Amino acid sequence: MSFESWEALTPADLRRRGGAKWTTYPDALGTFIAESDFGTAPAVDRAVRERVEHASFGYSTKAERDAVGTSFSGWAADRLRWHVEPAQVGVLPEVLTSLELMLDHFSEPGTPVILPTPAYMPFFTLLRDHRREVIETPLLREGDGWMFDYEAIEGAFAAGARLFMLVNPANPTGTVFTREQLLPLVDIVDRHGGRVWADEIHAPILFDGRTHVPYASLSEAAAAHTVTATSASKGWNIPGLKCSQIVFTNPADRTLWRRAGRWRAHTVGYLGLFATIAAYDEGREWLDELTTHLQGHRALLGELIAEHLPRARHVPPQATYLAWLDLRDYGITGGLQSYLLREAGVAGTDGLLCGRDFDGFYRINFATPATILEELVARLGRALPA
Repeated sequence: MSFESWEALTPADLRRRGGAKWTTYPDALGTFIAESDFGTAPAVDRAVRERVEHASFGYSTKAERDAVGTSFSGWAADRLRWHVEPAQVGVLPEVLTSLELMLDHFSEPGTPVILPTPAYMPFFTLLRDHRREVIETPLLREGDGWMFDYEAIEGAFAAGARLFMLVNPANPTGTVFTREQLLPLVDIVDRHGGRVWADEIHAPILFDGRTHVPYASLSEAAAAHTVTATSASKGWNIPGLKCSQIVFTNPADRTLWRRAGRWRAHTVGYLGLFATIAAYDEGREWLDELTTHLQGHRALLGELIAEHLPRARHVPPQATYLAWLDLRDYGITGGLQSYLLREAGVAGTDGLLCGRDFDGFYRINFATPATILEELVARLGRALPA
């Protein structure tokens, strides 16, 4: 299907396709999950169909898993100017799986974890499940973007934290942190003997000609204290196929991975391996077309916010297809998500789920047909106080 065909989809069509985004709240417009309504690249579709046609659903081989590392290495060199060897790349079902691995094997048990907020909602639950204290260090609003609170991060390490979670590009703000913003983190982490888990899953979708700087590529020190997690799941819309990548830039970590990661790697989705290889090898042109399409939706969203939500504050995202709306001036506190689900029929994400300081914020997803996006924002405008 072309993007024009995807644009013709209705909420009823999307509900018939299934999936959590459109069936969890069947009477609402689903916008609470970071997945796109625009399908995937033809190359990815072909790779999966070929396996289905041959009923090829067996266990993966080491060679097939290693092939993902080769494809990612080529993608990273071409698009990220980051040179990693295929042997440095492992596979896991999800980026969250790599965070669990980091907590269990690559960081000090029981020590606090530093999490800049607002942040991806499941991080909080996963960290609590692993009995880790979360030290939130809210991002600072700066001009047309967001900045780390270096003083707070330094203080958190001084208080005993040993692991810093970096999400770049950031979810939910869509910030693409620059080399100049990242370099002070390297000094802080290195000074305290800390580690970094770098979630770079949203790096494929960048707007306005921006470039993504992998944190581990900044210096030898950064490479030594970082484990990087990424995936083709956001860029090519294949999260349900369960194949993420974990990149080791510290030789000692690679040695530990060979022991600690073998069972988790065994659980990777078989179809996901081939979808990921196709995405990185053959799906780049489609990704560029998707990014251009999404950039148009970002512009449309800005117009809709100005028309229907004049009291909202919104920094257009530099990456991703997520919008982070500051709706505090509307005075709905302590339950914005439930209020808008009830009053507007919109299922978005409450800012409080992204950090304790973000009551009154709201995350929506603009990777959806324009007619749905228009109706979604109009509903928000009608439901919020004048």
